[in-house]
Amino acid sequence: MSGTFGGLNTATSALWAQQRGLDVTGQNVANVNTEGYSRQRAELQSVGGNPVPAIWSVSKDVGQGVNADTVIRIRDAFLEARAQAESGRTASLTVHDTTLAQIEQAFREPGETGIQAKLTDVFKSWGDLASNPTEDGARTAVLQKTATLVAEFRTTDAALDKAWTQTRSALDVLADDVNTTIAQVAQLNTAIKKATQTGLPSNELADQRDALVLKLSQTIGATSSKGDFGTVDVAVGGATLISGSSSTGLRVVGTSDPLAVTGTDPRLVTDPGGTTVTPGGTGGGQLTALRETIPGYRARLDGVAQRLADEFNSAHTAGVDKTGAPGGALFDDGAGALTGITAKTLTLAISDTRRLAAADGSTAPTPTTDNRNAMAIAKLQSSPDGTAVAYRQLIVQLGVDASVATGNLKTQTVVASQVEASREAVSGVNLDEEMTNMLRFQHGYSAAARMITTIDETLDVLINRTGRVGL
Repeated sequence: MSGTFGGLNTATSALWAQQRGLDVTGQNVANVNTEGYSRQRAELQSVGGNPVPAIWSVSKDVGQGVNADTVIRIRDAFLEARAQAESGRTASLTVHDTTLAQIEQAFREPGETGIQAKLTDVFKSWGDLASNPTEDGARTAVLQKTATLVAEFRTTDAALDKAWTQTRSALDVLADDVNTTIAQVAQLNTAIKKATQTGLPSNELADQRDALVLKLSQTIGATSSKGDFGTVDVAVGGATLISGSSSTGLRVVGTSDPLAVTGTDPRLVTDPGGTTVTPGGTGGGQLTALRETIPGYRARLDGVAQRLADEFNSAHTAGVDKTGAPGGALFDDGAGALTGITAKTLTLAISDTRRLAAADGSTAPTPTTDNRNAMAIAKLQSSPDGTAVAYRQLIVQLGVDASVATGNLKTQTVVASQVEASREAVSGVNLDEEMTNMLRFQHGYSAAARMITTIDETLDVLINRTGRVGL
């Protein structure tokens, strides 16, 4: 009798286990399109008999049924770590590619509105002046074209300033967003720990937390490691930001002036603590843009502006103006200095057309119609180490850098997509697989129910018919 009633317990546990499996399958199907959801599986484990011998009782039962209390998330720790690393790298390369695109927009090359076109117009105007050295119209054209070139240098510099300022503001916004996400992860860690300690389900909470950790990987290159009671610890650049339920935020410190940038300023530091953090992801890309990429091209543009001033000033002071006086500096920094000139401070130092030195210096001090100096300045366009060549080299380098950045981003996007596909193949919900599980658990439930029916019939015979002879 005890064995028969034990069979009822075994069949009941089977019914419960199959029902548990169907419930989990239904949860998976319901969340097939839920972002960040990891498919779940009911862990069916056989419940054996009593393995401990006793003096007065020995159990020879084959087992006591099945246990289905544990429901696990299907995740691959290696793929999760790869996803964090690749998403951070993709985000960083995206920022780099976007930054170079902004710099290309600032220079507007090739085109008719960039510095190259304006510089060509200046050389052409000097050629026209060489053809008509005494004509006021040609002299006026030289000053107008040169003033337009100066304005274009300043416009390009202002565009670089704008790109830097926008990136700096975006970094501040990113830090605020990161701090919010860090606090949420810490709160979810707390909830998961309490649920784990009390035996309550926490899979959905863990999904929410891991999605936020992946977001941190994208924004600041965060990596995670397993903690106690289902929690995770999160670190960035060697600095631990989340440990269980405790967390440390980030803040941006340093200059807001694009002209005061250094290799370490601005930067991200822990808050509180003030420890410098080396982030990856979007934040790392933005810091690189602020400290290296944009300042680097600004410095090269300033170098072109200084070379333009040196080249034209040297040639112009070698000539004689319309009054027979030696030519003065054509460019300065707005305060009369001829060195330390930048794209922002480049200034046309001459406003009187008579002061343009078109004649050769040997004609001084007598007014003359000589045009040799104007011709010499016009020929500077083809100088192998002149401003035109330096600027073309700058633009070519920008084009190469932008092309390489775009290519790297495309390659990285493919790699990240492959990792995400592998991760989704493991953790994502497959409806075909869930349909198979549904049928499997359905048949298991039917078999367990049939077992109970069979045991019920057996007990009916045993109880109601045993001992009734002749019937």
